[in-house]
Amino acid sequence: MDGSFPHAVSRPSDRHIRVWLRGIKLAQFDSVCGDYTEEYQAHYHEELIRQLYTRPYLWATHVWNMFDFAADARSGGGCDGMNNMGLVTFDRRYRKDAVYAYKAWLSDEPFVHICGKRFIHHAEETVRVTVYSNLPAVELLADGRSLGTVKNEDHFFCFDVPNEGETVLTARAGQCTDETRIVRVSEPDPAYMMREKGDVLDWFEIESPDGFCSIRDKIGVLLASEEAAPVVRYCLMQHFGKPADEKMLREFAEMPLRRVLGLGWTRKTTRSEMLEMNRRLNCCRR
Repeated sequence: MDGSFPHAVSRPSDRHIRVWLRGIKLAQFDSVCGDYTEEYQAHYHEELIRQLYTRPYLWATHVWNMFDFAADARSGGGCDGMNNMGLVTFDRRYRKDAVYAYKAWLSDEPFVHICGKRFIHHAEETVRVTVYSNLPAVELLADGRSLGTVKNEDHFFCFDVPNEGETVLTARAGQCTDETRIVRVSEPDPAYMMREKGDVLDWFEIESPDGFCSIRDKIGVLLASEEAAPVVRYCLMQHFGKPADEKMLREFAEMPLRRVLGLGWTRKTTRSEMLEMNRRLNCCRR
């Protein structure tokens, strides 16, 4: 640090760098935090980029995560066993829109990219279309008719497009073009909707008071606590539908309780049930 930014920290907190979201199979016109849509991920990274790349005193930035990855106890966005926070899918075949948000800021290769290409069916009268480019201006055309040109220094360009039947959209920036289409439907397409509601439990939602137990603790540690042991046995009985025998307890001793409850051999323990179990354990001393 050279003193130019006396109130700045030299390394941003990791918690503010990470992204806690979303699968790629879902889409929503009015995306919100926790809906697991590609639209919300892109919006989140847009805001992140505006924070990171307008602050020259940040000496390093790190995005979590480059690729979707296996996580056996997760079920985010209805996708069992997968953490969908990546900028690219697990099979490395699909680059999510957020990739191009970073490309717009970091690449010198001219390009233009229309977001939301998999979100085709819209029930709204007007569709907000976002375009990314590292060029200074983008023009959007609907069936060959210009909807105007937008100039934006932050490389993110937004257009409101009338949704009338089937419309072919073409974005132009310099010599670069990109194309997609939208289709008007009478009702929201259920294929874009997450079937589960509120069943995803993220690590930061689990309270772990100092000196007390939680579902993050290993089963062996919990069983060693006189107060926690009966709670754990009850939780496992609820999960498996029968009391856990000693052999099972020995096999699970090194596994966190949360992981066991998330595996779903007989049934999947719901988010609300896990939070209630954690609340009970928070009252038990280690």
